[in-house]
Amino acid sequence: MAEADHKYDCLLLDHQLCFPLYACSKEIIRRYKPMLDELDLTYTQYITMMAMWEHSEMNVKELGKCLFLDSGTLTPVLKKLEAKGYIHRGRSRTDERNLEVTITEEGMKLRERAMAVPSQMACCVELTQEEAQTMHTLLYKILNNLSRL
Repeated sequence: MAEADHKYDCLLLDHQLCFPLYACSKEIIRRYKPMLDELDLTYTQYITMMAMWEHSEMNVKELGKCLFLDSGTLTPVLKKLEAKGYIHRGRSRTDERNLEVTITEEGMKLRERAMAVPSQMACCVELTQEEAQTMHTLLYKILNNLSRL
């Protein structure tokens, strides 16, 4: 490559951080699909349920912030999860302007069926515990930095 061509190095796919993040995300979600199909969940429904298993009850705005999802994406997910009987949506008792999401008994039962998913995914990714922790820390650093902009 001629020296003048090096001015375009910043446009090389191999020099991008966004591309391997995008490709990994796409591949990881593809690997989740068969496991989540058994649970009758999409990936977005699955991460929503993980947040609900952790918190039991959340304000929709807090849930969206936790999942880095806007209301346009989250609302249809919540409607489908409610139709499946896993969550209940209702107005807050303390502030009618806020919508609360509460996990149902059926939603809690689903947690038992989902227990094998994380270990099955860990086998696909093949990272050491230290590598996984480093990646987790770095990805959340990026997410938090971007969310402040």
